Amino acid sequence: MCACADAKAPRGRGRDGRRIRFASMRALVQRVSRAAVTVEGRQTGAIGPGLLVLLGISREDDERAADRLADKVTALRVFDDAEGRMNEPLGEREVLCVSQFTLYGDTRRGNRPSFVAAAPAEQALALYERFCRRARAERGVFGARMAVELVNDGPVTLLLEA
Repeated sequence: MCACADAKAPRGRGRDGRRIRFASMRALVQRVSRAAVTVEGRQTGAIGPGLLVLLGISREDDERAADRLADKVTALRVFDDAEGRMNEPLGEREVLCVSQFTLYGDTRRGNRPSFVAAAPAEQALALYERFCRRARAERGVFGARMAVELVNDGPVTLLLEA
């Protein structure tokens, strides 16, 4: 065995010196004809044509990741142009964002998901709010049990990471 295998690697680097990719903010984005969120029988957010975003935030995320992902979501060219090709950005369409820590559910070691990679509530709430402001998104209620209704358009579903 190589002597370097026992050496401690610098923070953020593997033993071979390559950068380790940590978890990043995730957005499961669905193109919708309409979507709505209800909490305890009260509708808290609703949109017509646009994007439903299920947003997962990891412990490693920061404000730059929230801004980068919000910009990416709003710039996605997933709407049909005049020729029927996915080529148009969001434009005047709407965004509905729902916090979704379960996007960090890890089942590699069993059948019960582990959520240790998900950000703690205080950190996640701040970044969720920042993402929503930047994307000009309607929203669900952070941390609440929500009923999410949607009509997929396409369907078009993409997983984005910041």
